[in-house]
Amino acid sequence: MAFLKRSFVNVAFLKRRCRLGPAAGRGRRGREVGGRSGYPASLGAEAREVATMTPAAYDRIADWYETEFVPRNSADDPLGVDRSLRDLLGTGDGICLEIGCGTGVHAASVRVLGWTPVGVDVSAGMLRYARGRLACARADAERLPVPDGAVDAVIAMMVHTDMPGYPAVLREVARVLRPGGVFVHVGVHPCFCGGFADRTDPEAVVIRPGYLERHWTRESWTDRGLRDKIGATHFPLAELLNAVLDAGLVPERFAESGGPAPMVLSMRARVPG
Repeated sequence: MAFLKRSFVNVAFLKRRCRLGPAAGRGRRGREVGGRSGYPASLGAEAREVATMTPAAYDRIADWYETEFVPRNSADDPLGVDRSLRDLLGTGDGICLEIGCGTGVHAASVRVLGWTPVGVDVSAGMLRYARGRLACARADAERLPVPDGAVDAVIAMMVHTDMPGYPAVLREVARVLRPGGVFVHVGVHPCFCGGFADRTDPEAVVIRPGYLERHWTRESWTDRGLRDKIGATHFPLAELLNAVLDAGLVPERFAESGGPAPMVLSMRARVPG
């Protein structure tokens, strides 16, 4: 464990592992790192083509994300994202790896709970801000440069729609967690948020056809969010939960927030000890 801590603190070392080691390969917000797309054929050629450009897309919006999007959505935690993280992760004193850490905005909450936050993301633009908040490196969520059973906790914060290969990401989560280690997923609610959901009136959300289809879209009811700029992958609820089970993770607790029709679905799961 001491070696792992040193490797995460030494960002240059971790970057070498990400680029050259056996974990090098597909990227996170878009998967074209190392030349293999990793995008399911069911998403279609357009989705795969656009998805491969999303690392640069996140680079382009990194300043907006940091200065406008995050402050607007973090004030008083209107969606209950931070509250769900704190409630489901709980206190600890080991390493907590955030996959798709973005600008590192969740590191402070992880640290307050006693954990040592570290992160990986594929967007260099987002990591420019993250490096002031936690030890981090550019790496692939589907091929993490982390030894088996090496971390105590993993979190995925509002990122699964950025990861068409999320089932493979969950398998990596299960691989790098120690026996008994905890995984916290906080994500867009698959039933009430997506291109099929019109949330113009939060008191009367309109659900149109499309929920049952796994798809990638830029359709959005607002121009102040991410989907219209980056696009998002939709997983129906059953597919998302089955991916957790198929990865060998055992769900323990669920939470919904951002109502009255919730915008966020959260869960805590563990690797069997």
